[in-house]
Amino acid sequence: MKALRVEKLTDDLSGVSITEIDKPERAEGEVLVAVRAASLNFPDLLMTRGAYQFKPEVPFTLGLEFAGEVVEADAESGFAPGDRVMGGAKTGGMADFASIPAGNLRPVPDGLDFDQAAAMGAAYSTAYTALVEIGRLQKGQWVLVHGASGGVGLAACDLAKAMGARVIAASHREDKLDRIAEACAPDALLVNQGRFREQVSEITGGHLCDIVFDPIGGDVFDESTRCVTFGGQLQVIGFVAGRIPEIAVNIPLIKGFSVVGVRAGEYARRFPERGRAIMGELAKLASAGRITPTIDRTLPLSRWREAFEAMQAGDIVGKIVLTPGA
Repeated sequence: MKALRVEKLTDDLSGVSITEIDKPERAEGEVLVAVRAASLNFPDLLMTRGAYQFKPEVPFTLGLEFAGEVVEADAESGFAPGDRVMGGAKTGGMADFASIPAGNLRPVPDGLDFDQAAAMGAAYSTAYTALVEIGRLQKGQWVLVHGASGGVGLAACDLAKAMGARVIAASHREDKLDRIAEACAPDALLVNQGRFREQVSEITGGHLCDIVFDPIGGDVFDESTRCVTFGGQLQVIGFVAGRIPEIAVNIPLIKGFSVVGVRAGEYARRFPERGRAIMGELAKLASAGRITPTIDRTLPLSRWREAFEAMQAGDIVGKIVLTPGA
Protein backbone atom coordinates (compact mmCIF):
# COMPACT_ATOMS: atom_id res chain seq x y z
CA MET A 1 0.00 0.00 0.00
CA LYS A 2 0.99 3.66 -0.32
CA ALA A 3 1.78 5.71 2.78
CA LEU A 4 3.13 9.19 3.47
CA ARG A 5 6.34 8.47 5.39
CA VAL A 6 8.92 10.47 7.26
CA GLU A 7 12.24 8.86 6.39
CA LYS A 8 14.41 11.64 7.84
CA LEU A 9 13.73 14.65 10.08
CA THR A 10 14.30 17.92 8.21
CA ASP A 11 13.06 21.51 8.24
CA ASP A 12 12.12 21.54 4.55
CA LEU A 13 10.01 18.37 4.06
CA SER A 14 12.84 16.76 2.10
CA GLY A 15 12.69 13.74 4.40
CA VAL A 16 9.02 13.07 3.56
CA SER A 17 7.80 10.94 0.64
CA ILE A 18 5.06 8.60 -0.49
CA THR A 19 6.39 5.09 -0.04
CA GLU A 20 5.13 1.64 -0.87
CA ILE A 21 4.97 -0.41 2.35
CA ASP A 22 3.23 -3.56 3.51
CA LYS A 23 -0.42 -3.37 4.44
CA PRO A 24 -0.65 -3.44 8.25
CA GLU A 25 -1.52 -6.73 9.91
CA ARG A 26 -4.35 -6.32 12.36
CA ALA A 27 -3.39 -7.20 15.92
CA GLU A 28 -5.84 -8.49 18.52
CA GLY A 29 -8.08 -5.67 19.68
CA GLU A 30 -7.39 -3.59 16.61
CA VAL A 31 -9.60 -2.64 13.67
CA LEU A 32 -8.29 -2.56 10.11
CA VAL A 33 -9.68 0.44 8.23
CA ALA A 34 -9.55 1.40 4.57
CA VAL A 35 -8.73 5.10 4.85
CA ARG A 36 -10.95 7.37 2.75
CA ALA A 37 -9.81 10.73 4.14
CA ALA A 38 -7.04 11.94 6.45
CA SER A 39 -6.95 15.49 7.79
CA LEU A 40 -3.79 17.51 8.19
CA ASN A 41 -2.98 18.87 11.63
CA PHE A 42 -0.21 21.22 12.73
CA PRO A 43 1.46 18.45 14.79
CA ASP A 44 1.88 16.47 11.54
CA LEU A 45 4.01 19.30 10.20
CA LEU A 46 5.97 19.57 13.45
CA MET A 47 6.66 15.84 13.49
CA THR A 48 8.40 16.05 10.10
CA ARG A 49 10.97 18.24 11.88
CA GLY A 50 11.12 16.37 15.17
CA ALA A 51 9.71 19.52 16.78
CA TYR A 52 6.58 17.99 18.36
CA GLN A 53 6.50 16.69 21.94
CA PHE A 54 5.75 13.19 20.63
CA LYS A 55 8.77 11.99 18.67
CA PRO A 56 8.16 8.66 16.91
CA GLU A 57 11.10 6.62 15.73
CA VAL A 58 11.99 7.24 12.07
CA PRO A 59 10.69 6.00 9.66
CA PHE A 60 7.01 6.43 10.45
CA THR A 61 3.73 7.11 8.64
CA LEU A 62 2.17 10.53 9.18
CA GLY A 63 -1.46 11.15 10.05
CA LEU A 64 -3.12 11.79 13.42
CA GLU A 65 -6.72 11.36 12.32
CA PHE A 66 -8.72 9.85 9.50
CA ALA A 67 -12.07 8.43 8.46
CA GLY A 68 -12.84 5.33 6.43
CA GLU A 69 -14.53 1.96 6.25
CA VAL A 70 -13.89 -1.05 8.45
CA VAL A 71 -12.25 -3.96 6.65
CA GLU A 72 -11.60 -6.36 9.55
CA ALA A 73 -12.54 -6.29 13.22
CA ASP A 74 -13.03 -8.61 16.19
CA ALA A 75 -16.67 -9.37 16.93
CA GLU A 76 -16.38 -7.86 20.41
CA SER A 77 -14.98 -4.60 19.05
CA GLY A 78 -18.44 -3.26 18.26
CA PHE A 79 -17.47 -2.72 14.62
CA ALA A 80 -18.12 -4.77 11.50
CA PRO A 81 -16.83 -4.66 7.92
CA GLY A 82 -18.38 -1.76 6.02
CA ASP A 83 -18.95 0.44 9.08
CA ARG A 84 -18.09 4.12 8.58
CA VAL A 85 -15.63 5.12 11.28
CA MET A 86 -13.46 8.05 12.34
CA GLY A 87 -10.59 8.39 14.77
CA GLY A 88 -6.89 7.82 14.73
CA ALA A 89 -3.67 7.67 16.66
CA LYS A 90 -0.53 9.78 16.80
CA THR A 91 0.67 8.35 13.49
CA GLY A 92 -0.48 6.11 10.65
CA GLY A 93 -3.51 7.84 9.15
CA MET A 94 -2.07 9.04 5.85
CA ALA A 95 -2.04 5.67 4.13
CA ASP A 96 -4.34 3.37 2.20
CA PHE A 97 -5.00 1.31 5.32
CA ALA A 98 -4.58 1.81 9.06
CA SER A 99 -4.90 -0.65 11.94
CA ILE A 100 -5.55 0.90 15.34
CA PRO A 101 -7.15 -0.10 18.67
CA ALA A 102 -10.93 -0.30 18.54
CA GLY A 103 -11.13 2.21 21.39
CA ASN A 104 -9.60 4.86 19.13
CA LEU A 105 -12.50 4.67 16.68
CA ARG A 106 -16.03 6.04 16.69
CA PRO A 107 -18.91 5.80 14.22
CA VAL A 108 -19.13 8.68 11.75
CA PRO A 109 -22.04 10.90 12.88
CA ASP A 110 -25.07 11.02 10.62
CA GLY A 111 -24.84 13.83 8.11
CA LEU A 112 -21.04 13.97 7.91
CA ASP A 113 -19.09 12.71 4.91
CA PHE A 114 -15.63 11.14 5.23
CA ASP A 115 -13.83 14.47 4.69
CA GLN A 116 -15.80 16.21 7.44
CA ALA A 117 -15.45 13.25 9.79
CA ALA A 118 -11.68 13.16 9.32
CA ALA A 119 -11.53 16.88 10.10
CA MET A 120 -13.69 16.83 13.22
CA GLY A 121 -11.94 14.80 15.90
CA ALA A 122 -8.83 16.64 17.11
CA ALA A 123 -10.06 20.16 16.39
CA TYR A 124 -13.49 19.82 17.96
CA SER A 125 -12.35 17.74 20.92
CA THR A 126 -9.80 20.48 21.69
CA ALA A 127 -12.48 23.16 21.38
CA TYR A 128 -14.98 21.25 23.54
CA THR A 129 -12.42 20.37 26.21
CA ALA A 130 -11.31 23.99 26.40
CA LEU A 131 -14.59 25.88 26.15
CA VAL A 132 -17.12 23.54 27.73
CA GLU A 133 -15.24 21.06 29.91
CA ILE A 134 -12.68 23.46 31.38
CA GLY A 135 -14.17 26.85 30.56
CA ARG A 136 -17.74 25.98 31.62
CA LEU A 137 -19.00 28.13 28.77
CA GLN A 138 -22.44 29.64 29.31
CA LYS A 139 -24.97 30.99 26.86
CA GLY A 140 -24.42 34.70 26.19
CA GLN A 141 -20.79 34.81 27.31
CA TRP A 142 -18.17 36.52 25.17
CA VAL A 143 -15.44 34.34 23.65
CA LEU A 144 -12.41 35.70 21.81
CA VAL A 145 -10.95 33.04 19.48
CA HIS A 146 -7.48 33.63 18.10
CA GLY A 147 -6.25 31.76 15.05
CA ALA A 148 -9.85 31.66 13.87
CA SER A 149 -8.90 30.67 10.33
CA GLY A 150 -7.25 27.42 11.42
CA GLY A 151 -8.96 24.11 11.97
CA VAL A 152 -8.89 24.37 15.77
CA GLY A 153 -9.82 28.05 15.80
CA LEU A 154 -12.77 27.58 13.45
CA ALA A 155 -13.92 24.60 15.51
CA ALA A 156 -13.87 26.80 18.62
CA CYS A 157 -15.90 29.49 16.85
CA ASP A 158 -18.38 26.95 15.49
CA LEU A 159 -18.82 25.20 18.83
CA ALA A 160 -19.10 28.42 20.84
CA LYS A 161 -21.84 29.65 18.52
CA ALA A 162 -23.63 26.31 18.84
CA MET A 163 -23.51 26.70 22.63
CA GLY A 164 -25.10 30.15 22.44
CA ALA A 165 -21.99 32.21 23.16
CA ARG A 166 -21.08 35.50 21.49
CA VAL A 167 -17.93 35.07 19.43
CA ILE A 168 -15.16 37.42 18.34
CA ALA A 169 -13.15 35.63 15.63
CA ALA A 170 -9.60 36.95 15.35
CA SER A 171 -6.90 36.49 12.73
CA HIS A 172 -3.67 38.30 11.97
CA ARG A 173 -4.64 38.40 8.29
CA GLU A 174 -7.35 40.80 7.23
CA ASP A 175 -7.74 39.01 3.89
CA LYS A 176 -9.16 35.98 5.72
CA LEU A 177 -11.90 37.73 7.64
CA ASP A 178 -14.62 37.37 5.01
CA ARG A 179 -13.93 33.65 4.67
CA ILE A 180 -14.02 33.22 8.45
CA ALA A 181 -17.34 35.06 8.58
CA GLU A 182 -18.77 32.79 5.91
CA ALA A 183 -17.53 29.66 7.69
CA CYS A 184 -18.69 30.31 11.26
CA ALA A 185 -20.84 33.49 11.38
CA PRO A 186 -19.13 35.09 14.40
CA ASP A 187 -20.64 38.09 16.15
CA ALA A 188 -17.56 40.18 15.38
CA LEU A 189 -14.26 39.96 13.52
CA LEU A 190 -10.89 41.28 14.60
CA VAL A 191 -7.37 41.66 13.22
CA ASN A 192 -5.24 40.68 16.20
CA GLN A 193 -2.11 42.64 15.44
CA GLY A 194 -0.69 45.26 17.77
CA ARG A 195 -3.07 46.67 20.37
CA PHE A 196 -6.57 45.24 20.01
CA ARG A 197 -7.87 45.53 23.59
CA GLU A 198 -9.84 48.71 22.89
CA GLN A 199 -11.60 47.05 19.94
CA VAL A 200 -12.54 44.11 22.15
CA SER A 201 -13.86 46.50 24.79
CA GLU A 202 -15.93 48.38 22.21
CA ILE A 203 -17.35 45.18 20.73
CA THR A 204 -18.36 43.83 24.16
CA GLY A 205 -19.67 47.09 25.55
CA GLY A 206 -16.81 47.27 28.04
CA HIS A 207 -17.35 43.78 29.43
CA LEU A 208 -14.27 42.23 27.74
CA CYS A 209 -14.17 38.44 27.27
CA ASP A 210 -15.17 35.62 29.55
CA ILE A 211 -12.90 33.22 27.66
CA VAL A 212 -9.92 33.93 25.41
CA PHE A 213 -9.00 30.87 23.33
CA ASP A 214 -5.36 31.26 22.29
CA PRO A 215 -3.49 28.77 20.09
CA ILE A 216 -1.09 31.52 18.95
CA GLY A 217 1.00 32.69 21.90
CA GLY A 218 3.65 35.36 21.43
CA ASP A 219 2.43 38.97 21.16
CA VAL A 220 -1.19 37.82 20.82
CA PHE A 221 -1.06 36.26 24.29
CA ASP A 222 0.54 39.39 25.74
CA GLU A 223 -2.25 41.63 24.48
CA SER A 224 -4.91 39.07 25.38
CA THR A 225 -4.07 39.48 29.07
CA ARG A 226 -5.73 42.89 28.68
CA CYS A 227 -8.86 41.41 27.10
CA VAL A 228 -10.10 39.04 29.84
CA THR A 229 -12.91 40.11 32.12
CA PHE A 230 -12.78 39.66 35.90
CA GLY A 231 -13.33 35.97 36.68
CA GLY A 232 -12.59 34.95 33.09
CA GLN A 233 -10.11 32.52 31.57
CA LEU A 234 -7.16 32.96 29.24
CA GLN A 235 -6.77 29.52 27.69
CA VAL A 236 -3.35 28.43 26.43
CA ILE A 237 -3.89 26.08 23.47
CA GLY A 238 -0.57 26.34 21.66
CA PHE A 239 2.22 28.53 20.35
CA VAL A 240 1.82 28.81 16.58
CA ALA A 241 3.58 32.19 16.69
CA GLY A 242 6.73 30.42 17.86
CA ARG A 243 7.45 32.49 20.97
CA ILE A 244 6.30 30.98 24.26
CA PRO A 245 5.10 33.99 26.25
CA GLU A 246 5.53 34.69 29.95
CA ILE A 247 3.23 36.49 32.36
CA ALA A 248 3.87 38.29 35.63
CA VAL A 249 1.52 36.68 38.17
CA ASN A 250 0.38 40.05 39.51
CA ILE A 251 -1.55 40.55 36.25
CA PRO A 252 -4.06 37.69 36.73
CA LEU A 253 -4.11 38.48 40.45
CA ILE A 254 -5.07 42.13 40.01
CA LYS A 255 -7.41 41.48 37.08
CA GLY A 256 -8.95 38.39 38.68
CA PHE A 257 -8.65 35.97 35.77
CA SER A 258 -7.16 32.50 35.32
CA VAL A 259 -4.54 31.28 32.87
CA VAL A 260 -5.38 27.68 31.97
CA GLY A 261 -3.44 25.21 29.84
CA VAL A 262 -5.49 22.90 27.62
CA ARG A 263 -4.20 19.54 26.38
CA ALA A 264 -7.28 17.78 25.08
CA GLY A 265 -5.54 14.51 24.24
CA GLU A 266 -3.92 14.26 27.66
CA TYR A 267 -7.21 15.21 29.32
CA ALA A 268 -8.96 12.32 27.56
CA ARG A 269 -6.16 9.92 28.51
CA ARG A 270 -6.30 10.89 32.17
CA PHE A 271 -10.09 10.94 32.28
CA PRO A 272 -11.18 8.41 29.64
CA GLU A 273 -14.82 8.47 30.69
CA ARG A 274 -14.90 12.22 30.12
CA GLY A 275 -13.08 11.81 26.81
CA ARG A 276 -15.77 9.39 25.63
CA ALA A 277 -18.49 11.72 26.86
CA ILE A 278 -16.97 14.66 24.98
CA MET A 279 -16.89 12.71 21.71
CA GLY A 280 -20.46 11.59 22.33
CA GLU A 281 -21.64 15.16 22.81
CA LEU A 282 -19.83 16.27 19.67
CA ALA A 283 -21.44 13.44 17.70
CA LYS A 284 -24.88 14.59 18.87
CA LEU A 285 -24.16 18.17 17.87
CA ALA A 286 -22.85 17.09 14.46
CA SER A 287 -25.79 14.76 13.80
CA ALA A 288 -28.18 17.59 14.65
CA GLY A 289 -26.39 19.87 12.20
CA ARG A 290 -25.34 22.30 14.92
CA ILE A 291 -21.61 21.96 14.18
CA THR A 292 -19.95 21.30 10.82
CA PRO A 293 -16.20 21.14 10.15
CA THR A 294 -14.96 23.56 7.50
CA ILE A 295 -12.84 22.00 4.74
CA ASP A 296 -10.50 24.43 3.01
CA ARG A 297 -9.59 21.92 0.31
CA THR A 298 -9.43 18.21 -0.40
CA LEU A 299 -6.35 16.91 -2.20
CA PRO A 300 -5.16 13.48 -3.28
CA LEU A 301 -2.38 12.08 -1.12
CA SER A 302 -0.02 12.51 -4.07
CA ARG A 303 -0.32 16.29 -3.57
CA TRP A 304 0.73 16.11 0.09
CA ARG A 305 3.51 18.68 -0.36
CA GLU A 306 1.03 21.31 -1.55
CA ALA A 307 -1.05 20.64 1.56
CA PHE A 308 1.87 20.90 3.99
CA GLU A 309 3.23 24.05 2.36
CA ALA A 310 -0.20 25.70 2.46
CA MET A 311 -0.47 24.96 6.18
CA GLN A 312 3.05 26.22 6.78
CA ALA A 313 2.30 29.45 4.93
CA GLY A 314 -0.99 29.94 6.75
CA ASP A 315 -2.91 30.05 3.49
CA ILE A 316 -5.91 28.02 4.65
CA VAL A 317 -9.26 28.58 6.33
CA GLY A 318 -10.35 25.37 8.03
CA LYS A 319 -8.80 21.97 7.47
CA ILE A 320 -6.99 20.35 4.56
CA VAL A 321 -7.99 16.76 3.85
CA LEU A 322 -5.86 14.24 1.96
CA THR A 323 -7.44 11.28 0.19
CA PRO A 324 -5.40 8.08 -0.17
CA GLY A 325 -5.93 6.12 -3.35
CA ALA A 326 -6.79 9.23 -5.34
